[in-house]
Amino acid sequence: MTTRPLDLLDVDALHSEEELAIRAVVRRVVDDHVRPNVAEWYEQGQVPVRELAREFAKVGLLGMHLHGYGCAGASAVAYGLACLELEAGDSGVRSLVSVQGSLAMFAIWKFGSDEQKDEWLPRMAAGDAIGCFGLTEPDHGSDPASMSTKARRDGSDWILSGGKMWITNAPVADVAVVWARTEDGISGFAVPMDTPGVTAREVRHKLSLRASCTGEIVLDDVRLPASAQLPAARGLKAPLSCLTEARYGIVWGALGAARDSLHTALDYAGAREQFGRPIAGFQLTQAKLADAAVELQKGYLLALHLGRRADQGVLRPEQVSVGKLNNVREALAIARQCRTVLGANGISAEYPVMRHAANLETVLTYEGTSEIHQLVIGQALTGIAAFS
Repeated sequence: MTTRPLDLLDVDALHSEEELAIRAVVRRVVDDHVRPNVAEWYEQGQVPVRELAREFAKVGLLGMHLHGYGCAGASAVAYGLACLELEAGDSGVRSLVSVQGSLAMFAIWKFGSDEQKDEWLPRMAAGDAIGCFGLTEPDHGSDPASMSTKARRDGSDWILSGGKMWITNAPVADVAVVWARTEDGISGFAVPMDTPGVTAREVRHKLSLRASCTGEIVLDDVRLPASAQLPAARGLKAPLSCLTEARYGIVWGALGAARDSLHTALDYAGAREQFGRPIAGFQLTQAKLADAAVELQKGYLLALHLGRRADQGVLRPEQVSVGKLNNVREALAIARQCRTVLGANGISAEYPVMRHAANLETVLTYEGTSEIHQLVIGQALTGIAAFS
């Protein structure tokens, strides 16, 4: 008798039938549209963003935890399960959905005007418009308060100048939510990507997250009407609240990469024979598999607890930091360990484990590095901010 990793503690018993049904739908979409192609996308460093977005939109994945404007209005737990299944396919594919829904769409949904919501959200939910989120800059990553991008008034218009870096979806996006420094503080703007002065350059030669479209945005005196400003976004708390939304999805998503790595290692260990027996029968192999399974269960229970708190409206940012720090760190350790179970085959694109491990190196860093999340938790514990 064999037990699949997440059956070890029967965690499915903690979910409603609706949650499990949503998970099944997303798993089927990933099986149909991602798994057959993702190794090639990764090797080529290209991914069909628009085609995938439209397929995901058919089952309500884009902005799925938002309400209205064609969005599904699903629970936080259901959204988390979707992120897990997407990242079991590939971290880059989950990033597409996270950036579209939890960053670009959420920012417009939370802080935008009625006109901005009506213009963008239905199209984005349908996959007909792609969004990106311009916060990180070439010289300002973990310290967004020091951003150099500026917006100045010129009559009733705004003039934006500066640049953003490592922006998922930017080369194919229709709209960017850009954060800039104004005389009144940090403000957000919905910037159509075909506006004169906006340039998006694709970042090539990545060694991680290759099945993801990443770019640099250059803003060369971009003139925008006053209506482009997100009226309710005032101060750095606005973009940081968007990051909290995205980080929550990562808490679940990283577990998908870990689960897929462990599934692969279990299947491989059961079939691979050395010294006259399957390597799954050796003590050192079983120790690796057992440790990975235990950490996967713990991460899952943590993600589910945070999801239930989110659905109750009581989830705090430092709690999301606990989940992001732990689950990505442990998922990366699981993927690395599972790669050793596969031996030399572990580096082959025939198996997904090395791809997951390489992707998780990026997930470890984006949406707040591990060090930043440690400091967020440290501030919660001590009341002292160590990074400001």
